Amino acid sequence: MTDDKPKVQFVDIDDDFAGQRIDNFLLARLKNVPKSMIYRIVRKGEVRVNKKRIKPEYKLQEGDMVRIPPVKVPESTAPDLPSVKLAKVSELESCIIYEDDHLLILNKPSGTAVHGGSGLKFGAIEALRALRPDARFLELVHRIDRDTSGILLVAKKRSALRRLQEQFRNKTVQKYYFALVMGQWKSTCKVVNAPLLKNEVNSIVRVNPNGKPSETRFKILEKFEQATLIQASPITGRTHQIRVHAQYTGHPIGWDDRYGDRRFDAYSGQFGLDRLFLHAANIKFTHPSTEELMDISAPMENKLERVLKGLRAKK
Repeated sequence: MTDDKPKVQFVDIDDDFAGQRIDNFLLARLKNVPKSMIYRIVRKGEVRVNKKRIKPEYKLQEGDMVRIPPVKVPESTAPDLPSVKLAKVSELESCIIYEDDHLLILNKPSGTAVHGGSGLKFGAIEALRALRPDARFLELVHRIDRDTSGILLVAKKRSALRRLQEQFRNKTVQKYYFALVMGQWKSTCKVVNAPLLKNEVNSIVRVNPNGKPSETRFKILEKFEQATLIQASPITGRTHQIRVHAQYTGHPIGWDDRYGDRRFDAYSGQFGLDRLFLHAANIKFTHPSTEELMDISAPMENKLERVLKGLRAKK
């Protein structure tokens, strides 16, 4: 007979989990166990670190030994990962432009959400977990809009996630987007500083003096008859920031279903544009393990290149 009764666990903490709160560590380790039970076993002293009682906010350190008492874990009710046979899942394998033991970088297609929810069965992160079933850890470092294509960082270790997100918080990560906007962008418009406020009901973002400070830097890459290809570099990371700042200047991005201009959509549609022309093209950051300066570029999809080719022919 096998003994199915849960047993005491002793877990040695390595650098991967250093800095994580004990309550969050337990929530991830004891999946499907109610939060109330997690906090109860901590409060009663059944969870110990280095044989001592701790509080839920205790931050783990490398070398700690955590004692986890016997806890019966309910059967998983989490949704299954998507099948790797689905075209939208399998195609992501070819969209991986960099991978090592610490991180993975995806050239995310337009139309693919970064995660499931709000009616979506799955997004890029769930698809990657399906493609990498043996991966211990896969988490988004940051997010980009569903209709925006381009660079998306995914951490393969908790230590990598922590160090990369710290770089984002400290604004040492440099991100560059390509966008096709309506009209002739003025060469004098190099920085837009305009506070942004998000409507929590419909998620529409507007420039508002009561909003959060937001800064985007712009550079003209190429001018066309009725459009401009610009490079946008967000200094802050607000929702829809580039899209709203472009609209605010009077030059909305092509095929933006929230902040665009139908007249420009009709014009750009002549050249085959039928998706948001916003692409996360380049990122610069420090590798979370080697400290090497990473400079990663992601090519635009052929559809966007054909739009530019058509616009050039009309010059």
